[in-house]
Amino acid sequence: MSPLSLRSRLTRGLTAGTVLASLAGGLAACGGDSDAATTTDTAAGTVTVGALSNGAAQQTTVKVSEVKSISAELPKSVAKSGTLEIGVGFLPAGSPPLGYVGSDQKTLTGSEADISRLVAAVLGLKPELKNSTWENLFIGLDSGKVDVAFSNVTDTEERKAKYEFASYREDNLGFAVAASDKWNFDGNYENLAGKTVAVGAGTNQERILLEWKKKLAAEGKKALTVKYFQDNNSTYLALASGKIDAYLAPNPSVAYQVSSTKGTAKAVRNAGTYSGAGSSLQGLIAATAKKNSGLAKPLADAINYLIKNGQYAKWLAAWNLSNEAVAKSEVNPPGLPLSDS
Repeated sequence: MSPLSLRSRLTRGLTAGTVLASLAGGLAACGGDSDAATTTDTAAGTVTVGALSNGAAQQTTVKVSEVKSISAELPKSVAKSGTLEIGVGFLPAGSPPLGYVGSDQKTLTGSEADISRLVAAVLGLKPELKNSTWENLFIGLDSGKVDVAFSNVTDTEERKAKYEFASYREDNLGFAVAASDKWNFDGNYENLAGKTVAVGAGTNQERILLEWKKKLAAEGKKALTVKYFQDNNSTYLALASGKIDAYLAPNPSVAYQVSSTKGTAKAVRNAGTYSGAGSSLQGLIAATAKKNSGLAKPLADAINYLIKNGQYAKWLAAWNLSNEAVAKSEVNPPGLPLSDS
């Protein structure tokens, strides 16, 4: 397994206390899923990116309107509804900068919400975001409650049995460790021997981590202990208290935490990154729709329109994620192989 280069994805952020207060206030009444307020357009033909972000993004007004040649590709049922039902899986406590409750303590903001609004604008549809837990995100897709998920979903070959994809961002994972910890991942799973690492249940990074756990056991190495916590806040508290050695999470989330805790007693650093698709392939994050829904192509075409005309670059820059850009959105590109860690 060849090491991957370490890349810092620092984002502007809040102090940890402000983040916790904002998210706790905004989500206190939320259950399994919720319909968040989503109106961020400042005028017809514009989308405000980074609105209500509490300083996590540079608020930017982006011009974007319906492209008739692309919206004509939509399935008739979606076009007729006039609405794009968008699923995001960031309950119960949010995951900055990907998705979380904004400064008004009710509106869903984040990089994933914003790209979905831009795509909806190109398709001439009203975006309606439905926030849920990660597990319920896929239930929503399966049941038809949502048309598409924009929720940091990794393109995998296993998921293609049920879903179709339109890629829009590189997928990298990051290891968060205490700032004082000298340990580094260095692209080598053997460096995890004897470590206690937290991960989100049901995620692609969990799959990768559990495969590494099996490999270490088969090789007779010290055991890798995997821990689970209810949300990001609980996980980072465990990291600060020494209950875990590291947290494997989406790299943008780790970068956000690095930025927001800098100079505090809970400061963390990124101890290394890894492709979300494993050792042999650059992982991709993709808009996810039910298989054979007919949505993947218009979604990819809308993303490629945004790439070609500059709105995509402005979106990434606003959230300090420019180094996760893709040159082109692809329909069902090669994903995490069934047998790859």
